[in-house]
Amino acid sequence: MNSVLGEILAAKRRRLAAGEFAPRGRAALPSDGRRFAAALGSGTGPAVIAEVKHRSPSAGVLLPDAARRVEDLARAYRRGGAAAISVVVEQDHFGGDPAWLPRVKAASGLPVLMKDFVVDEVQLDFALSLGADAVLLIVAALTDAELGRLHAAARRRGLAVVVESHDADEVRRALGVSAEIVGVNARDLRSFEVDLGAAGVLGRSIPDGVLRLAESGVKTAAGAGRLWRLWRRGVAELGTAGGSWV
Repeated sequence: MNSVLGEILAAKRRRLAAGEFAPRGRAALPSDGRRFAAALGSGTGPAVIAEVKHRSPSAGVLLPDAARRVEDLARAYRRGGAAAISVVVEQDHFGGDPAWLPRVKAASGLPVLMKDFVVDEVQLDFALSLGADAVLLIVAALTDAELGRLHAAARRRGLAVVVESHDADEVRRALGVSAEIVGVNARDLRSFEVDLGAAGVLGRSIPDGVLRLAESGVKTAAGAGRLWRLWRRGVAELGTAGGSWV
């Protein structure tokens, strides 16, 4: 496993061992995975998952003073027509904070995805306690057995699941657990390099009936339009600095 992804996962497991992801009681706004999926698949054109991300290992700081700005950004995303909001909560490499998620959900009224590196079921209960409507499972970070177990566990809890892939084998693995939402990340989390063309081709291999989500690399409306025409259907995700699209 590449050192960057490996370092992220090692840091996550250290936090898990320290008990940092114990559920925080009952969420003020309960999770609703069906609402998240419906928000992405209800229109005839692309839907946007806007993103709250403080920083990234590849781009540095994207949202200065994020802790004070998350409500304003959430309301702006709603005014801009976002279908849902992704909140990057990973602390060590992305500078996120799980406490931002319920704040974003309350301020926007939109369904919210907890974007983290999920490797243990306790994180699913943690997501529920925050009021997350969906979670992210990254194929590159999990074995087939882990992916299947965590996907099934999330669905039993009523969470929607975005299963993120980067290449044809990872798409196959995602479909192997009956994923209903498959993300194609143009950024390889092993090297952090972006190949939007490969992602565009790969998205076409995802069968009808599965929501297609493009992640990373799309920075303009024209780029989003090109992917939309290629894929013919799907969901778009645009982050705080460029981002991604389906």
